[in-house]
Amino acid sequence: MGKKLSLYFVRHGQTYLNKNLRMQGWADTPLTPEGIEIVKESGRGLAETEFVAAYSSDLHRTIATAGYLLKENKHAFGLTLEPLSEFRETFFGSYEGEKGDVAWNEIATHMGYASQEELFQNADVRKTMNGTKAADPTGDAEDFMTFWTRVEQGFLHVINRHRETGGNVLIVAHGNTIRNIVHELEPSLDEDVILDNASVTVLAYENGLFKLERLNDTSHFTKA
Repeated sequence: MGKKLSLYFVRHGQTYLNKNLRMQGWADTPLTPEGIEIVKESGRGLAETEFVAAYSSDLHRTIATAGYLLKENKHAFGLTLEPLSEFRETFFGSYEGEKGDVAWNEIATHMGYASQEELFQNADVRKTMNGTKAADPTGDAEDFMTFWTRVEQGFLHVINRHRETGGNVLIVAHGNTIRNIVHELEPSLDEDVILDNASVTVLAYENGLFKLERLNDTSHFTKA
């Protein structure tokens, strides 16, 4: 019987696209100074947590976030970060970098809604992703199944590698990525929950069962 495996999902720190309320999937910008400081606060709060492995997406904002987290950790010596493209954020196609209000209102109109507010009130994640792909003039945006098939591959890779040995595993990823992993395992969770930058969400795996232990937790943040 395998030992308890605890997956520590951390959303990346605030970026300039986040700050300016622009669409950010595969588009990538550096962390803001405020974003770096919040990540460090999160890292100090996790300083005593001993990780057996560390993963991130292959986008700069998660790699940088993971670097700051591990630098604050007292047990990270010799730990090598493994970036995985499977943990990327949703790809928004031609909407990448667009102002959020402009993009979502255009998508809402294409889906038959009067506004983005009406879209978010009535459409679930699957319908919204599929609608985004349909509205994208280039057709490059990911639909839900494309997104989830990719993310699930990365998730199963981590589970299969660590399910027998257990321990704490750090995974630095993105809001949609983390939220959808958790929702697939805990369907009762509101799939529209907003995850704060640098927040921690912990999924435990033991005896073949998953349990959500922390969600969007920032209570551990520790200032210098």
